Amino acid sequence: MTKKKQSIHTVEKIGGTSIADTDAILKNVFLREDKDRGFYNRIFVVSAYSGVTNKLIEDKKTGEPGVFSLFSSAESDWTWGDALTSVGAKMREINADIFDDHADQTAADNFVRERIEGVRSCLLDIQRLCSFGHFRVDDHLSTVREMLSALGEAHSAHNTSLLLRQHGINASFIDLTGWRADEAPTLDERIMNALEQVDLEKELPILTGYAHCREGMMQIYGRGYTEATFSRAAVLTNATEAIIHKEFHLSSADPKLVGEENVRKIGRTNYDVADQLSNMGMEAIHPRAAKGLRQANIPLRVKNTFDPDDSGTVISGDYKSDIPGAEIITGRKSVLALEFFEQDMVGVKGYDAAILSALERHRVSIVSKSSNANTITHYLYGSLKAARRVSSDLEDKFPSASIAVRKVAVLSVIGSDLNRSGLTSTAVSALADNGIELLGMQQPMRHVDVQFVIDESDYDKGVAALHKALVEEFDEREESRKAA
Repeated sequence: MTKKKQSIHTVEKIGGTSIADTDAILKNVFLREDKDRGFYNRIFVVSAYSGVTNKLIEDKKTGEPGVFSLFSSAESDWTWGDALTSVGAKMREINADIFDDHADQTAADNFVRERIEGVRSCLLDIQRLCSFGHFRVDDHLSTVREMLSALGEAHSAHNTSLLLRQHGINASFIDLTGWRADEAPTLDERIMNALEQVDLEKELPILTGYAHCREGMMQIYGRGYTEATFSRAAVLTNATEAIIHKEFHLSSADPKLVGEENVRKIGRTNYDVADQLSNMGMEAIHPRAAKGLRQANIPLRVKNTFDPDDSGTVISGDYKSDIPGAEIITGRKSVLALEFFEQDMVGVKGYDAAILSALERHRVSIVSKSSNANTITHYLYGSLKAARRVSSDLEDKFPSASIAVRKVAVLSVIGSDLNRSGLTSTAVSALADNGIELLGMQQPMRHVDVQFVIDESDYDKGVAALHKALVEEFDEREESRKAA
């Protein structure tokens, strides 16, 4: 197949939590026949089962070491070797739950055994090689991280293809991981070569979310590599739509904070909003993956796996709400405010560049920033230890500067068009009425988001206050206006 061929197909990604619920994903996605496309004309990209990549690399939230972290820091093979054995056991447990003594369980277990033991042999060879002084383990760590990442997606994609064939679907396992391959093509070449002989009208390709390529998926996209594969597959095959199946609707706020009965499904929004969500850690799609879809003018639909009759939320490049207002209230806890004050800064260039250099050196992510004549404040997401290292570097470079680091939270009001009179003053009043002190505020001219800096302890209360004032009460006023 080529990009030039006109097609009615979609490219769909299934997240780890959804793919782990076998009954729901079969009933609500794979075996749900489309009135126009039937069961085919779809390309699926699957993530590893929930929790598996955490065990292979490190826990994304807690930082608990996985096989990679243990391998990169251990002097013996016992710690990482035991962890790798544990991952293999976990994968076989998943197989047993899915196949329930069906003959395919043997094929699934053999697949896991081959991959796990192949990786173990490779890691042992690296350790033996690096026991000689001419070779260093550090030189191979990025490759090891890529190889381990591939295991989870290969496991879930292989299982999915076996399972679908049990249900009469002509599914094919498309292994993009480069297992035992001699060469590393570009990502685009890897995807197109794999799909070249696929007839989408008669075959359902199941692609691994990880794709081994020359660029290095983990190096470029981090843990968002599955969405990069998904995005490139959609762009390269000229899909009519890209679809992500999640375990929840893209909603106006976290239901746990504002109440299930008060949240609104978004329904429609644009890629600007998706980028702001990513910046706040509420990722609808990785920003680089979204960029490709936006440039190719491919809409992204986010669907709830467990609510298949709902059409979900469509994200497109040109959408703008007919009625300006807030669509989503979210934010980040545990943000570090790095405040750099220097009296001599007025009219002098170079301070900002030095701060950015220190942040990059210590790999600290920027949520947002603000500045005035003599103060630059960066709101950061990372470890306190890393932020203090940045502060120390800047104190050495600028001994007369005053630098402070404190923990705060950032609330974000996001929408495709926030250019509504009184929105910001309503938000400030809502925070004040709930006893929440405002430490800082930013409102860019693009009218896509407004950010409020508050004490971390007020975060939950702040989200609820803003959602009530800007979403719930706003909807009530609009309904009253229409009724009148």
